[in-house]
Amino acid sequence: MYGKQMIGSLLMVLLLSVSLEAQTIEDGKAIIQLVAQYADARDRIDTVLLKDIITEDMDQLVSSGEWRYGKVAAIQGMAGSSRTNPGDRILKVERVRYMDENVGLADARYIIKNEDGSERKMWSTFVAVKKGNHWKIAAIRNMLPSGN
Repeated sequence: MYGKQMIGSLLMVLLLSVSLEAQTIEDGKAIIQLVAQYADARDRIDTVLLKDIITEDMDQLVSSGEWRYGKVAAIQGMAGSSRTNPGDRILKVERVRYMDENVGLADARYIIKNEDGSERKMWSTFVAVKKGNHWKIAAIRNMLPSGN
C-alpha cells in the first residue's frame, strides 16, 4: 500500500510540474507578445494601446537618466520621445524569468534604427505583472552600455 501511495504522490508531483511548465511557456509567450505590443505602440505613437498594456503605477528609467512615474507621465514621455527621436524600435526578448507566478522579467536587446541609418544599441528590462489573465508592464529599465 505504501508503494502505491508513493507512486501516486510522485505522479501527482510530475503532473503538477508539467502543468506549471506549460503555464510558464504560455506566460513567456504572452510576455514576449507584450513587449512586441509595446514596441509597436511606440513606433506608431499609439497612446490607446500603451494605456492598455501598462499599469497605473508604471515607472520607467530611460537611458538619459530620466525617471517617468505613473501611467500619465510614462505615456507622455514615450510619445514625446518617439516624436523627437523617430526611428524603428526593435526589441528582441532574449530571456524571461519569473519572480513568482504573477511577476516576470523580460530582458531584451533594444535597437533604435535612426533615419540617418545609424543604430542605437541598448538593453531593456521589462517588469511584467499578471492582472487576471493578462500581463501588463509595471516597469521598464533602459540601459545604454558604455562604449556604445
